[in-house]
Amino acid sequence: MLRQTLTQKMQQKLSPQQIQLVKLLEVPALEMNERIMREVDENPALELGEDPHASEENDMSFEDEGGNNDDFSLDDYASDDDIPDYRFQLSGNGVEHRERVLVSSNISLHDFLQEQLDLQEMEPIESQVANFIVGSIDDDGYLRRSPESISDDLAIQLCLDVSVHKVREMICIIQSFDPPGVGAADLQECLLLQLRRKNQTPLVKNTVRLLEQFFDEFTKKHYDAIIKRMECGMDELKEMIQEIVKLNPKPGSVYGSTMEETMEGVTPDFFLENTDGILQLSMNNSSLPELHISHGYVGMVNDYNSNVKNQTREAREAILFAKQKVDSAKWFIEAVRQRQETLMCTMQAIIDYQYDYFLDGDEKNLKPMILKDIAEKTGYDISTISRVSSSKYIQTEFGIYPLKYFFTEAMQMDSGEEVSVLEIKNILRESVNSEDKDKPLTDEQLCDILANKGYVIARRTVAKYRDQLDIPVARLRREI
Repeated sequence: MLRQTLTQKMQQKLSPQQIQLVKLLEVPALEMNERIMREVDENPALELGEDPHASEENDMSFEDEGGNNDDFSLDDYASDDDIPDYRFQLSGNGVEHRERVLVSSNISLHDFLQEQLDLQEMEPIESQVANFIVGSIDDDGYLRRSPESISDDLAIQLCLDVSVHKVREMICIIQSFDPPGVGAADLQECLLLQLRRKNQTPLVKNTVRLLEQFFDEFTKKHYDAIIKRMECGMDELKEMIQEIVKLNPKPGSVYGSTMEETMEGVTPDFFLENTDGILQLSMNNSSLPELHISHGYVGMVNDYNSNVKNQTREAREAILFAKQKVDSAKWFIEAVRQRQETLMCTMQAIIDYQYDYFLDGDEKNLKPMILKDIAEKTGYDISTISRVSSSKYIQTEFGIYPLKYFFTEAMQMDSGEEVSVLEIKNILRESVNSEDKDKPLTDEQLCDILANKGYVIARRTVAKYRDQLDIPVARLRREI
């Protein structure tokens, strides 16, 4: 039986303008200029530079035919199904946060290998095979392709019928190139290639034997088993380990990358200056161009609105196109403005919350903070704070930090006081750095150290924090 009913319900949807703003919030400073230039290329009504008619009456204040001006605000949107986990975990590796310096290399590893290859006397087919192998070497200097797969690729891509034996022969020639260790399939082969280039003293020969026969035991630091099976003393093993430490596990790392990113670094989105205890925040807008709407397009729309009846169909279609582009340009300029305002408001709230920390950079002053805390201070949605903090960096007097660094969980002490998890991780790091490397601290012992300081946490939690700090288990930290 069919029945007709009338119901009321509230439904909130994101308009295209709001979606545009949400996407811009996620864009870091390094990519914002590219995003603006792409919009300028796609929209002829959007122009770069200062508005030459800025002092005149604002022509952008025209209204739609229905008299509505579709201004929008960040507060207009909320996404119930797009709220991420707001308890960020510290994802650093425990090393100092330092400003990354732009690095450029004059020659890449592949160019260096190609120069050496060009000096070799080879048959045309051998030269093609060797060039293909050099192109398969990654930026660390490793050839992580088997001879069988290279032989198959040569047949498919270059229509060359090359035996696996010939491929291995070409690989051996390339492995004789500099830097020593290049073209190895794995770490073990890389280290052995470097050792075999050295003067074959008894120490080097024993080290080669260690890596050839006991590499698995060496990586797991089963030193007692190695001493027993090699029938050597502890001092001899120490000498062999010192010989291995001198080798380069990534022979290609000293050369530039062949990728387009020959220069890499972090571009901060914010700058924070401390002037006699007064914190001054500014945004990195040095590369962002000024935007304005083409007055030619605005004039076309205004002329149409004042003389609608006398327009032909073609003229109306052209004017409709112009109006759509002007609207899109107006929305984009407003979205950029609101992005700047939202980023500044959010970063200022973070600074106010962690004011003591930003004064001197002492991690002990870093308070527990989650996205919800900043959302309550700014009035924005949690998902908005998440987008703002994603892929953004701030430059301070004590280094460049990702915004996510300042969001940490809280841990309650015996006294009931809440402290940042980062403080506990610092204690773990300090304890490991000062431990006796001959008898490194186990997770149980680290638990006891924390408990004595008032931090009562489970062993599995200590293991989790240790993993987050990239600290290996006690057995792998042992030194002899």
